Amino acid sequence: MLARYARWLHTGWPAGQVERMPVVGDAGATSVPGLRLAGDLAGVPLLKLALDGAVRSVRAFRDELGPGPRGPESLDLVIVGAGAAGLAAAVEARACGLTFELLEAARPFETVHDFPARKPIFTYPRAMVPEGAVQVAAASKEELLAELEGQREAHAIEVRAARVERVTRRGDAFDVGLEEGPSLRARRVLLAVGRSGDHRRLGVPGGDRPEVMSRLFDPSAYRGRAVVVVGGGDSACEAALALAAEGARVTLVHRGHDLARAKHENAEAVEHAARDRTLTLRLGTTVTAVGEGSIAVATGDRTESLPQEVVFTMLGREPPLALLRRSEIAIRGDVSWGTTLTTAVCLALAAFVYLWKGGGVLTQAFEARGWFPFGLTVAEAGASGPMRVLQVSLREPGFWYSATYSSAVLGFGAARVRRRATPYVSLQTLTLAVVQVGPLFLLPYVLLPLLGHAGLFDSGVGRALADALFPEVSYGHGREYWRAFGLVLAWPLFVWNVFTERPMGVWLLVSCLQTFVILPWIVRRWGKGAYCGWLCSCGALAETLGDTEREKMPHGPGWNRLNLVGQLLLGLAFAMLLARVSFWLFPHVGVTRMAMRGARQALSGFAVLGVSLDWVHVVDLLFAGILGVGLYTRMSGRVWCRFACPLAALMHVYHRAFGLFRIFADAKKCISCGRCTSVCHQGIDVMAFAQRGTPMADPQCVRCSACVQACPTGVLAFGRLAEGGSAVLDGLSASLVRTREDGKRGLTVLR
Repeated sequence: MLARYARWLHTGWPAGQVERMPVVGDAGATSVPGLRLAGDLAGVPLLKLALDGAVRSVRAFRDELGPGPRGPESLDLVIVGAGAAGLAAAVEARACGLTFELLEAARPFETVHDFPARKPIFTYPRAMVPEGAVQVAAASKEELLAELEGQREAHAIEVRAARVERVTRRGDAFDVGLEEGPSLRARRVLLAVGRSGDHRRLGVPGGDRPEVMSRLFDPSAYRGRAVVVVGGGDSACEAALALAAEGARVTLVHRGHDLARAKHENAEAVEHAARDRTLTLRLGTTVTAVGEGSIAVATGDRTESLPQEVVFTMLGREPPLALLRRSEIAIRGDVSWGTTLTTAVCLALAAFVYLWKGGGVLTQAFEARGWFPFGLTVAEAGASGPMRVLQVSLREPGFWYSATYSSAVLGFGAARVRRRATPYVSLQTLTLAVVQVGPLFLLPYVLLPLLGHAGLFDSGVGRALADALFPEVSYGHGREYWRAFGLVLAWPLFVWNVFTERPMGVWLLVSCLQTFVILPWIVRRWGKGAYCGWLCSCGALAETLGDTEREKMPHGPGWNRLNLVGQLLLGLAFAMLLARVSFWLFPHVGVTRMAMRGARQALSGFAVLGVSLDWVHVVDLLFAGILGVGLYTRMSGRVWCRFACPLAALMHVYHRAFGLFRIFADAKKCISCGRCTSVCHQGIDVMAFAQRGTPMADPQCVRCSACVQACPTGVLAFGRLAEGGSAVLDGLSASLVRTREDGKRGLTVLR
């Protein structure tokens, strides 16, 4: 039963892992200043974007180097890789007046030469015109080669044959180490080598036999022969179609149950050819061995042997990570001493901040030494009026914490808006900042205390309302104004207005309306991201301070199972609530008194071997605070939100039960680049949905819009299911590509 629930909620979703690639910033910037990447290594395998990115990288180099003469002892720029991106970079470098060398280990445009004859070329995005002089409009391999070679000759770009072993920074310049000959000295380096690493192998017995190949040059050479093509991407589909068109007896074998990783045109062509029996399509089938004249495959529990005279393994290539690592370029997912030390420092800092803020041992130690007398009361404050309010607030850890938190949201939020300039991100960031600064900082620490000290809560209706919401205490401002957090932070994220010794009627009503009425309505219409991505303080910091760290979230089935930690905490929260309600209703019954005692201990009084294991220390301090913030630089800003937040866990159930929010995809435009999945800091395999054109219904989504914006072809859009299965898209644009191509605002309906 529990396994079925887990699969329904979390573990049944696609869980593809993110390929290890270099960490790339604006204009191809890497972790090594002055060394940039262009082309496929920059993250998107699109020809036009490769040209555009290469030109932007060179212009960034030009701006860094500045005007004026430079000494002859070194080149301005070394470009490694004479593909399309390398050519565009070389032409732009000449236009910018930079001295450069263009290096190539094989021959110019080697990757294009390796394409099968008459391979179709897709120049997405169709409406895009890349920066720079080099442009492409070819529809086939041969046309593309002619275009590129023609432009190289027209601009008189010379290519030097050389293989680069490593790039080493020496002061303000680089040594470009070559396999043969002396190294080159350059002020800047652009790596445009593409995914020129090793072809992925089958990894089965017989996988290295001579008839097993990874490149198809001339399909006509295999006319009449039994050919097995292994793979499910564009290369495999195009190879199978080309071979079948030349009269080969083709079997396409793919371990997946569909051809979702291929472009829509290729997948449709293969399926049409399979229906016409011009080739055989074997989906859900895995190669187990390659023998002489046959290949062993398994489909489910059934194994069989297929005839073969040649086997093409079209499984893609591994990126040249060895070269990048030798050049000290940071690789996404790599763990080094530096990243380990950074994580340790961040965790230690988070532990210090949250233990200090929590009012425990660290706070008491500060107070004992006279540092920040946190126990100052109203009567002890010497000033009067607003100055007295400020004097008291400045001595509360919560004030300084909230002020710093709000400042981080404002500062990093402004940077996020500049970095992700879409209407959606601008409005979302503004909303997060307003909610954080207003009800979560100014209201409890400034506005309410000012009203209290002005006498508004001393008598009449004001006093009755204050007594119901902010009980009197003997410390601080004299009332628990911190309970105002409950106006935004719903139960069970903020438990303290519900888990009270005696029921606080107004807060119970507010919490019930929030958690069981308002949030279900929001989740049904806009998904849980309407709260997590637009209102919640945890999301405010994650989407601003943590925005640049989002690609560090791990993906995969194992991590999806860890999502269930939040369900365990949600169950514990309901158990404690049940115990308290039972005690409030039946205070003299022994069982309910025992349950209430257990709930108190679970909340803030349970310890094992001197270590506190209650809600305060485990959930609030450890999970939400120390780990949730301390792991930003290692696992992105959504660690707490994804894995452990009990309110998010409850909204997951709401979404799965009746939520209409989806991320819709135009599968025809999907190029399977993986950018949408890599930028998801909730660990969602967005690409798996986009490839199939299936509306993404994974409840983890927090509507951050990173996947929509990162998609280079405008595949994705936020929306909701409407009657008849149609999709009503959001009117607020989150995709620059879709905005440019559609040229329209407001709601759009896809049938």
